[in-house]
This record gives sequence, structure tokens and C-alpha cells, in this order.
Amino acid sequence: MTTFKDQAGVPRPLAFCRECLAPARRGATRCPKCGSPRLIEHDELDRLSIAHVDCDAFYASIEKRDDPSLLDKPVIVGGGKRGVVATACYIARIHGVRSAMPMWQALERCPQAVVVRPNMEKYARVGREVRKLMGELTPLVEPLSIDEAFLDLSGTELLHHGSPALSLAGFAKKVEKEIGISLSIGLSHNKFLAKIASDLDKPRGFSVIGRAETEAFLAPRPVTAIWGVGKATAEALSAMGLHTIADIRRADEGELFRRFGVLGKRLKDLSFGRDARVVDPSDEIKSISNEITLDTDVGDFVALEKILWRLSDKVAGRLKAHAIGGFTVQLRLKTPDFKAISRGRRLADPTALADRIFRTGVDLLRKECDGRRFRLIGIGVSDLTGIEFCDPPDLVDEAAGRRARAEAAIDDLAKRFGAGVVEPGLVFAPRPKAKPAGEAPGPDAQPRGGSTKP
Repeated sequence: MTTFKDQAGVPRPLAFCRECLAPARRGATRCPKCGSPRLIEHDELDRLSIAHVDCDAFYASIEKRDDPSLLDKPVIVGGGKRGVVATACYIARIHGVRSAMPMWQALERCPQAVVVRPNMEKYARVGREVRKLMGELTPLVEPLSIDEAFLDLSGTELLHHGSPALSLAGFAKKVEKEIGISLSIGLSHNKFLAKIASDLDKPRGFSVIGRAETEAFLAPRPVTAIWGVGKATAEALSAMGLHTIADIRRADEGELFRRFGVLGKRLKDLSFGRDARVVDPSDEIKSISNEITLDTDVGDFVALEKILWRLSDKVAGRLKAHAIGGFTVQLRLKTPDFKAISRGRRLADPTALADRIFRTGVDLLRKECDGRRFRLIGIGVSDLTGIEFCDPPDLVDEAAGRRARAEAAIDDLAKRFGAGVVEPGLVFAPRPKAKPAGEAPGPDAQPRGGSTKP
């Protein structure tokens, strides 16, 4: 057994058993006390305190807990054939099922899967139970979503009579025993690396990335390993010959800044494993949305489209004000009989642009406008990340780039002259093209690209 006591006299083993928490000998294959092979060891195990905790296949795990007949079956939590996968258990993932995948495609890959409709009220309740146990470890808990959070356990050794690593292992055991689900833990010296570590050994994982190994660990990994780097950003980096994190490390920082702005500098820092962000318990924004209850029930697509633009613009404004964006756009509708309808789509790269939020929302709305009328409509963005990762240059859709630049120009005018000085023409009634006297406007009249208030 390798252990020592710090200046406060607290024992700090550099290896221990995750089942019984007993100290273990470095290099051992089984616990000397309980015989479990679930040992963890690391040269810096006693000196790391930033953790990312992520529940394993959260929704599906809860459904299996509540219905033991599902334990050995592939389970997909999601909507009907027109919906998407919210969560798939690990058995279903073996067959290639992934979150946000269209349900029809998931069932093609795993036709034997059991599909369970989401029960968000139940999942939120379990999430609060897990959060409560996190709070018993440390007050420094920064939730990211219903089932994951960052924790900073610095200075908790005396309180818990052991290192942060040992406390986290005990926490994982307690969650399994008292709540009945499993989770994975990443432990490191900053948030960026802790997040990466938690994905290394799922499910029931506990992975550690120390300071000494940081650069070597990151070097061969693809650029997409950096949280917030999506498809478009990865393609832009690839066009520059940057495919791995080591490639970014060698790239000229000035060129990265010219190409990607603030994101370029952040990419450079993260490529060396530098992340100065602290765990902030006050940072609990999980999504930003806006909705409106209509004065009268509306079923006309064009009318709803105009309302959706207004809502998308407000959501984008709030995202920009908080310097964040998100991967998932969610449309919310409610019928006159108060039936709630929620549809979502995960984007390849996160966005904070009203244009992208609106266009995604319109596509979701079009599928729901089948003659029904609605008393409420709303749009929101979730799966949030820093705005520096949002809306990278689009290598395919030049029109999207022009619209993004136009929106940036409108934002700049709003800062200089006040909100609402310029508004895109979609919010106004279409202005007919000029016709000879006596001729009625044609059906192809289009909205103007923009309008300035007097």
C-alpha cells in the first residue's frame, strides 16, 4: 500500500478500491480487503480536486431502475417515429443508437429495442436527489444539466477525512445505493480536463488526468475532443491542416485569432490544457427560452412564423447578453386543450444567432402545422456553451454567412442607437411589388430584407 499523511495528518492513499474504499497497493489487480478489481491509482490522486460528474444514460437508467424487466434489454427513451432519441442505454448504443438520432433510424439499427416515452418530471426529481448528495460533498457545485455538474472539492479533506478522490468514490457508491443509478467521474486540475476524463471509461467510470501528463494526453486527440468544437469548426481547422490538438498547439496563435476570433485564442490555451475557469455555483443557466400565450388560437403557419421570429430574436439577445449559445433548439407548442408539444433538434455547432434559431424552429414548426390550432408557442436553446464556440464560419452555406454578418451589423447598431432601431422585415407584413395602376399585388410578394424604424 502506498499512502502518506499530509501536514494536517490526513491519510492520502495513492491507490484505493472503489468498492470498499480500502487503501490498496500500487500495481495490484484486486483489492486486498474485498477482492474487487475496481481499483484506482494515480501519481497525483491526492492532489487533484476539480471533478466532472455525469450520470450514465440518465433517463434510460432511471427507467431500468423502475422496471427491472428492462435491465438486460436495449432501452431507448424518446418520442414516436417522427421524434428523436433522448437517451439510449448502453446495450442500445452497442447497436449504434445515439442521442438526438431520429427515432426511425434508431429502430432500424436496433429493432428489438424497448421504446419508453420520456417522463421529465420523474427525471427532474431524480436529478434533484443527485444534486442534493453533491451538495453534501462541497458547496462548490456548478450544474451543467439535469444529470451532470462540475464540483470543486478543494479544502474538503478534513471535513470528509480523506482526499477529494476518495470522497468522490464514496459519493458514487452512495448514489448507486440510495438512488439506484450509476455515474462516471472525471478528476483533474481544471474543468476542461475533468470533462474529458468523465467520458473516458463510461459507465461507472472514474478517470484521472494529472498535471504532469496533460500535454502528452491531449496531443494525439482530435480537435473535436475540445468541448464546443463541432462539425463546422472541425472542418475549418482541417482546412488549415489542423486535425489533432497537437496541431493546434503548433499553429500560429495570430492566425488562429484572425480566423476564429476569441475562439482561436481559447483553442490555443486548451490545446495546452490551460483552463482558468472556476467552478461557479451561481452559474445555473441551463437553457434560455421565450414563449407567448396567444390572444386567440392560431393555426396559420405564416402567422405563427412571424411570432416565432420575434421570440427567436429575443432568445438570441439574451444568449448574447450572457455570452453563451447552445447546441439544441427546442420548439414548444400548446393546443387549445392544453396538450403540450415539445420538439427539439441538436445542431452540428452551437449557436447564438437569431437566424439559426429561427430557421431551425420554423422547420420544426412546419411539421406540426397540420390543421391544428395552438394557444401557445415558444422557442428555446439548451446544451449551453461559451459564445466563443458558437456559429463558426460556414464552409458550405455562403448565404448563412451573409445572414450572420447582417445580424452582427444589426446588433452593433442596436448597441449604438438602442434596441429595435433596425428589425428584419419578416416581422412586418410583406410589401407588394410595384404594379401598374389598377393591378392587384401578385401572390409572390416577399418581405423586405430589413427595415429601419423612423
